[in-house]
Amino acid sequence: MTGVICITGASAGIGHTAAKRFAAHGWRVVGVARRLDRLEALQNELGDAFHPAAFDVSDRDAVAAAFPALPPEFADIDVLVNNAGLGRGLDLAQDAKLNDWDVMTQTNINGLLYCTHAVLPGMVAKNHGFIVNLGSIAGEYNYKTGNVYGATKAFVKHFTQNLKADLLGTMVRVSCIEPGLTRTEFQHVRFDWDEAKSEAPYQGFTPLTAEDIAEAIWWVVNQPEHVTVTTMEIWPTHLANGPFSFHRQTPD
Repeated sequence: MTGVICITGASAGIGHTAAKRFAAHGWRVVGVARRLDRLEALQNELGDAFHPAAFDVSDRDAVAAAFPALPPEFADIDVLVNNAGLGRGLDLAQDAKLNDWDVMTQTNINGLLYCTHAVLPGMVAKNHGFIVNLGSIAGEYNYKTGNVYGATKAFVKHFTQNLKADLLGTMVRVSCIEPGLTRTEFQHVRFDWDEAKSEAPYQGFTPLTAEDIAEAIWWVVNQPEHVTVTTMEIWPTHLANGPFSFHRQTPD
């Protein structure tokens, strides 16, 4: 199977790796990100199989303008990978910055919605297509300081499931892939590129890699058309969801 795949967040990490994986197997790739210089570097590497589309997925007007402006050979999108997403800060809810919450909801939720809304009608019209949404195990299991980030990823899962219901009767498929801790630029973005804080989660631990998740995306997309993998959790071997937490008080 080959075709046109659009990958958001293609300038680094999972999206960057997935773009190279699909291009190597004959796909034409639309790479979406804000950083044009990185997209152009990827285009230099991948050649005519790659089209750089520099815009912010959280900008509704930019998304609405970008997809109709794609060159004809990249305009008929077969697969959309909603990979763009981020975490900001790691604070208790009562200490969190509203700006961090805004950035996470605007990117992780609104950006995914805007891009989906742009390509889904075309997929339904031709009765063919695939949307892969990148969630997180944080959307399945709560953890202290996970507040809004986890909530945005829970949205991703439930939006995927509701899309599945809406698309019943068509051959358009939708999946949610939920990675655990993965070594990408994610922690650097979360901590404003503070190197010590960004590297701390990986100390003494083997996280997932961008290649691991790109492989999962590849596998899901290339299942037979009658098969839909609705949700896939991917965990590092040495990570598990924890026990219930208790705050016990000593009686007076």
